[in-house]
Amino acid sequence: MSKIVIANWKLNPATAKEAKQLAKGSDMADLIVCPPFQFLEDVAGVIKKAKLGAQDLFWEDKGAFTGEISGTQLRDAGVEYVIIGHSERRKNLGETDEMVAKKIFAAFNDGLKPILCVGESQEERDRNKTNEVVERELRAGLSRVLAEKRDIIIAYEPVWAIGTGNPDTPENMLEMVRFIKDLLKRIGSQLTVRIIYGGSIKSDNAERFLQHKEIEGALVGGASLTRGEIQKIVEIAKKYK
Repeated sequence: MSKIVIANWKLNPATAKEAKQLAKGSDMADLIVCPPFQFLEDVAGVIKKAKLGAQDLFWEDKGAFTGEISGTQLRDAGVEYVIIGHSERRKNLGETDEMVAKKIFAAFNDGLKPILCVGESQEERDRNKTNEVVERELRAGLSRVLAEKRDIIIAYEPVWAIGTGNPDTPENMLEMVRFIKDLLKRIGSQLTVRIIYGGSIKSDNAERFLQHKEIEGALVGGASLTRGEIQKIVEIAKKYK
């Protein structure tokens, strides 16, 4: 099975014209492009090989929820995947484990494939709480869908590595993959899970992670905004199917 590369554009770029240019320039198979909400339809109109993802969703399909977007609305825009529980939302917007659980459940109900982000902060890492944090986030986030026989992507993103230019080591990531798989067995998950790494992934370090069969892809932030960078990362991923 091909490895997955997810391009999380975050709050970039500034205009629809730039978004379409970036999407055209990085339109490759095995890539999931996640632009800001307002550019979803623009990007959907230009990509031919890549899949379309969103950066978040709300847990209700309609109602008085100002500023939110539903899974139904995302599907109507051509979205197939959705990032849920990213550390920036947890930290900056107070997103809780319970909110993440409701969003995962909503994504399944609306026919979307969730990308669940988990990972520890520097303080938690320093206190040797990494496994404890990841277990808590997984148990809570998957609590409503453990019996589902559906696909989900779990992205381990150590918070301390995001945007720093200093990724975790492949060795630590392989240990985390084993830990997550063992945990899912212990809690009786019926989900089909793919585990990927995120956190300062660039073309010059991607191969260190993607060469391992246990690491099934990458969630890419800043590097996804440069056409040449994201193309190189996807090409690296293709080498290790």
